[in-house]
Amino acid sequence: MDFLLKIQQSGFCQWIRESESIFSYSGILLLHTIGMGFVVGINACIDLRILGFAPALRLKGMEKFLPVLWLGFWVNAITGAMLLAIDIVNKLANADFYVKMAFIALAIINLRMLKSHVFGDPSIDKIPASGKAKILAVTSLMFWIGAITSGRLLAYVGPGSGAK
Repeated sequence: MDFLLKIQQSGFCQWIRESESIFSYSGILLLHTIGMGFVVGINACIDLRILGFAPALRLKGMEKFLPVLWLGFWVNAITGAMLLAIDIVNKLANADFYVKMAFIALAIINLRMLKSHVFGDPSIDKIPASGKAKILAVTSLMFWIGAITSGRLLAYVGPGSGAK
């Protein structure tokens, strides 16, 4: 616990929490939000296309957006680590944090499965998506909705939230 408290009380974390600079808390939170927009937005577009929306769009062409999705993911990982560090003692004591992490892990595993099953299929745009692909698309949407919801609730539930 002392180690976590030292992280939270470090000069860098104090600067993030207390500075009025656009590069401190508000800028980090903005980058986290933009990263999430890219990750979840691109993922949702692919999922909805698999589920039959916008059938004129080729799924194979959507694969080109995956590097942008991964860039957004790494922006989120870095900014998320910073946001965690500034309140690490409370966040690691909050069960909702682990729910969020579980949803993110499930969503990433699901994305890897979707990539190999859908984008690895040579008949990707020649026949309708398989039942397995549609299940992966639905679960992907559910996992990202769960991650976003539990992440947002971190401010309102558990230790350090101000809720009684």
